[in-house]
Amino acid sequence: MKHTLSLSLLAMILAGCASTPSPKMVADLNDEARKTAGGMIQTLGGELKAAMTAGGPAEAIVVCKEKAPKIAAEAAARTGMRIKRVSLKNRNPKGVPDAWETEALAGLEQRLAAGEKPETLDTHSVVNTPDGKVFRYAKALVMQPVCVNCHGAAENLSPEVKAKLATEYPEDKATGYTPGMIRGVLSIKKSL
Repeated sequence: MKHTLSLSLLAMILAGCASTPSPKMVADLNDEARKTAGGMIQTLGGELKAAMTAGGPAEAIVVCKEKAPKIAAEAAARTGMRIKRVSLKNRNPKGVPDAWETEALAGLEQRLAAGEKPETLDTHSVVNTPDGKVFRYAKALVMQPVCVNCHGAAENLSPEVKAKLATEYPEDKATGYTPGMIRGVLSIKKSL
């Protein structure tokens, strides 16, 4: 009986070690997440710029509502990662951060306040969940000057933007930002 117990314990220990990702695997996942996030931000930025040129800020709201989820879905299908945008002051009701994302946001805010360059603001970790280990990544979404057209002080938004937000996002909380602030994160997960 003692021998059987020892073999069972050894099997459990080895199984636990096997499920721990190697530093190289985590580094590779971080690189993939960083590239995915960068590509998505660039693609969405191009879509927003085209919408702003064609129809102004109110048209950009439609891009964020309709095209951004499609861009994320395409990247998710390509990479096997789950991708979403979240914020403590969310516009989309589905964009509420979970505990890890909230902690990531706080850490990124501290790094920004300490003078780190906005383009370098990302973080990652491997977390234990009831379903196993999950790689988590967050890329800060930093406000650019053009972003204030839709995310700036509510009293400064154009009547067209206010009307579009009232229609598309009646419970919007994503205003009051200034350039340079973190508006939220692009959050990426991958089960290990």
